Amino acid sequence: MEQITLADVQRQTDEWIKAYGVRYFNELTNMAILTEEVGELARVIARKYGEQSFKEGESANLQEEIADILWVLTCIANQTGVNLTEAWKETIEKKTLRDKNRHINNPKLK
Repeated sequence: MEQITLADVQRQTDEWIKAYGVRYFNELTNMAILTEEVGELARVIARKYGEQSFKEGESANLQEEIADILWVLTCIANQTGVNLTEAWKETIEKKTLRDKNRHINNPKLK
């Protein structure tokens, strides 16, 4: 199985936009699209793991909804100059420094 890095995801997204998408939607449009995609993921989660049932014709395609969110986040990162690899490294470092004992010592999680 081919391993894909965050840099690969950013590059592939940019290549697709340039080949098929004409241009990136503006940042505000992409933020609205991201909100829509998060809502679609929430709908699937509510039906698959929550108390709601699926409507006729709906499916539990969790993988698709998560990938759609990653796509839009990648578009936003590309158009705003965010390097997702560096951002991820910084986030892991921040969370490790801030939370390295927080969750381990949380009695609610035991």
